[in-house]
Amino acid sequence: MDRFFRITERGSSVGTEVLGGVVTFATMAYILIVNPSILGELTDHSGHALDHTELVTVTALVAGVMTIAMGLVANVPMALAAGLGVNAFVAFTLVAGRGLTWPEAMGVIVIEGIVMLVLVLVGLREAIMNAIPDALKRAIAGGIGLFIALIGLVTGGIVEHPKGGGTIVALSGDFASWNTVVFVVALVLIAILMARRVPGALLIGIAVATVVALVINKIADGTPVLGAELPSKPVGAPDFGLVGDFNFDVFDVVGVGAALALIVTVLMANFFDAMGTALAIGREANLTDTQGQLPQMRQVLVVESVGAIAGGAASASSNTIFVESTAGAAQGARTGLANVVTGVLFLLAMFFAPLAGIIPSAATGPALVVVGALMISQVAGIDWADVGIAVPAFLTIALMPFTYSIANGVGAGMVLYVLIALGRGRWRDIHPLMAVVAAVFVWYFLRGPI
Repeated sequence: MDRFFRITERGSSVGTEVLGGVVTFATMAYILIVNPSILGELTDHSGHALDHTELVTVTALVAGVMTIAMGLVANVPMALAAGLGVNAFVAFTLVAGRGLTWPEAMGVIVIEGIVMLVLVLVGLREAIMNAIPDALKRAIAGGIGLFIALIGLVTGGIVEHPKGGGTIVALSGDFASWNTVVFVVALVLIAILMARRVPGALLIGIAVATVVALVINKIADGTPVLGAELPSKPVGAPDFGLVGDFNFDVFDVVGVGAALALIVTVLMANFFDAMGTALAIGREANLTDTQGQLPQMRQVLVVESVGAIAGGAASASSNTIFVESTAGAAQGARTGLANVVTGVLFLLAMFFAPLAGIIPSAATGPALVVVGALMISQVAGIDWADVGIAVPAFLTIALMPFTYSIANGVGAGMVLYVLIALGRGRWRDIHPLMAVVAAVFVWYFLRGPI
């Protein structure tokens, strides 16, 4: 096992990898609740709605299988699950907006995954990643750091978008609550333990905060800490009824042109989200080389593309690399063994789906905030004195959390980098693929980003 995963070679240990895998699962477990709630919210025009129990099963199934596949094929600690944003696009644009049935909408995801896999196999996707300047790669990592920190603050119930207007985000209207107490306990405990270099700091913090939340909910009226509830029936048989429930009738329903536009729109979001996330996790796990490249990028992108196909085929929506994997990397995970652990836990969650929900977001949110703080250090390597680099890098960093999209940040940074380079007569600094991708992103933004 040590030779297969190159554990010692990468300066890790079996214990560290197992711990990192558990931490990654703990920070991702919310997807078993969120994905079914998004996809199960709507009824399509034929009157068909996706069953919640079946959605939990396929969400865990595809995440588990593809996460293990990533560990065995690419040997990196990068877990996969149903991508947030894409699942909302499937539900509210494809089904609610364009009138597709659920099988037709999932067929769009399968087609998009197949196209993405072809682009990987011909080397185009990896070539584009290698064409991105190192400064923008560092900005992508830093922007993802801020992005996941914001995710942690939002899911943890600390900040929210005010319904009555005002600032873009604000402290939660329920800030003075037990939820905040749990969040602060987890944040302070994790920070202290990491500062003291205690092994398992993230997992310890999440576990302690979960126990605190369960105690609070036991002695307080109601459930002041959302999500922290012991289920009455912790075990249940998985239901695989949604597996294979897709078709390719979208071309007949909306026409070839509209269908292609929908496929390309999803492709653009997945294409750059996965690459940016993989690079950021690779940097956090010290897997990148001296040029800032990830040697395993081809294998990573192949598995990620298959994840999109598998997610659509199982009606779980496109599966992609989860930025929460940085939590496991921050815990010391350096190999695919951590992924195997995370994947096995997802597969077990099919049988213990109710238990996956006992970890409240107030306990996992702080872990994402701490990991975001660690990732932002990547921006130190950017030449901030060069405005031609600084402005695109800053826009890359800023737009990810502000628009809640990794793809938007990557695209804006690349377009601005190309425009500034052309404007100051440095066209030789622009890789031809960079120019092509920037042009595609202009089209992407004009159509309206996800």
